[in-house]
Amino acid sequence: MTISITGLVVLLIVAGICGGIGRAIGGGTGGGFFVSIAVGFVGALLGTFVAHYFHLPELLMVTVDNHPFPIVWSIIGASLFVALVHLVSGRSTGRNWRYR
Repeated sequence: MTISITGLVVLLIVAGICGGIGRAIGGGTGGGFFVSIAVGFVGALLGTFVAHYFHLPELLMVTVDNHPFPIVWSIIGASLFVALVHLVSGRSTGRNWRYR
């Protein structure tokens, strides 16, 4: 399994954009573009797992150097992953409500 340098860069950019959209939907996390890339790849794995488990079709696939990347399932999986991280960690989203 080989991939060219330009294919890798394009794949990282696509994963970063999908991860950024998924982070925004899932409640946001700290970090920058590298965190978005990691969340995008984890989201692609989680999203395709959920899609295969429920026998759902691949909605939008992008092929980079003959390597398919699921756009829609990556965004859905990334948002699920970020929401689960927020649920498990118990961190607030930055809103502190005080009643006096």
